[in-house]
Amino acid sequence: MKILIDISHPAEFHFFRNFIRIMSDKGHDFFITARDKDCNIELLNAYKFNYVIRGKGSNTLVGKFFYLLKAVNQLFLIAKKYKPDLFISFCSPYAAIVSSLHGKPHIAFSDTEHSRIMRWAYMPYTKNILTPKCYTDDLGAKQIRFEGYKEIAYLHENYFKPNADVMNLLGVQKNEKYVIVRFISWKALHDMGHKGLSLYDKIQIVKNLSKYAKVFISSEEELPDEIKRYKINIPVNMMHDALAFAILFVGEGATMAAESAVLSVPAVFNYLRFGYVKELEEKHHLIFHLNKLDDIINKTTELLTMPDLKELWKQKRFEMMKTKIDVTSFMVWFVENYPESVKISPENSILQMK
Repeated sequence: MKILIDISHPAEFHFFRNFIRIMSDKGHDFFITARDKDCNIELLNAYKFNYVIRGKGSNTLVGKFFYLLKAVNQLFLIAKKYKPDLFISFCSPYAAIVSSLHGKPHIAFSDTEHSRIMRWAYMPYTKNILTPKCYTDDLGAKQIRFEGYKEIAYLHENYFKPNADVMNLLGVQKNEKYVIVRFISWKALHDMGHKGLSLYDKIQIVKNLSKYAKVFISSEEELPDEIKRYKINIPVNMMHDALAFAILFVGEGATMAAESAVLSVPAVFNYLRFGYVKELEEKHHLIFHLNKLDDIINKTTELLTMPDLKELWKQKRFEMMKTKIDVTSFMVWFVENYPESVKISPENSILQMK
């Protein structure tokens, strides 16, 4: 089978990378197109994937429209030459539109309810859309739900073993506590109309955290002078290793908060509250969604002074993972058996690779 995968965000690369490796080993062929965003290209290079860049995109609505036309034209020409049997993406309108123009099916994955403008662009051209069971929107007959999160696809123990060498790169001793902090740009399409922590809030949060542990900041925006010294400096493909050994995650990214939960790391975050975030907070009690500065400082202080915090979160994570599937195995089964796999209920725990 020849498959074209379009990647817009680093989290999407991680979501697909084990799937691509396993399917390639089974003899399937891939063509990867990628947006030049954040550390996408660095990750593709680090994992030695072949790809074609489709541009940087835009942060304005008008710019996004013209980029849509450009990217669709580029992918159309690529697909005309490559002749894929199937298009796959994490709700990419470019892949969806081009798949329709070439008369081939497009399978989309999504876990972001707020991404309604993007949904308007890709849903009409998408054959099936796979979402976590906790996804709160009903997308109709095209929707197939699975019992998992996208973060499990690359952080499941079947695929991920944290590399302790990251501790040396961070300059952290074996039993020394450290916190990973993440600030985002709030420029994504689904971020429009929303805002994150103020500059003052960020500085105060970091200052308080530094009283209890070392602090390392990952940021999409330039850091202010007051906290610039905390900027993390490790290879991009080792961020999950760094997160795995952290005592706490604090930040604005929902993806990194969910990654923390899958890695047994408590997370305090300020961001949009998607269905999977709500489940991780209310059902599994692994993360905390807080908006006010005082609440964030109080909760992070409480967690950092809690005895046996890591062991408690390992147990919570263990109980959560008992209810989830190996998402990558499910993806492999679903695509290899497509379209017959659509007719089989994903409620079947055996087929869901629990």
